[in-house]
Amino acid sequence: MYFGAERMYRAKDRPMPLPDRVTSTEPSGRSAVASYVATLSADLASLARRTGLDTLGYLLEMVRLEAESASRNGQNGRR
Repeated sequence: MYFGAERMYRAKDRPMPLPDRVTSTEPSGRSAVASYVATLSADLASLARRTGLDTLGYLLEMVRLEAESASRNGQNGRR
């Protein structure tokens, strides 16, 4: 997969959604967002490590762990 040129083309032709806006395809609620971030960061960490980006993979793994913790805490009613 090559993301470079296509992503740049799409980004300049379409406005980026604002982070505080939730669309129908995005999770809503603190726990759901944390769970979504955990899933995405796990996939990105795997991709980074497969391509030799070990430090980036490590950092994304830390993101996954934090997001999973936030997801669990959100489900237990904690903030």
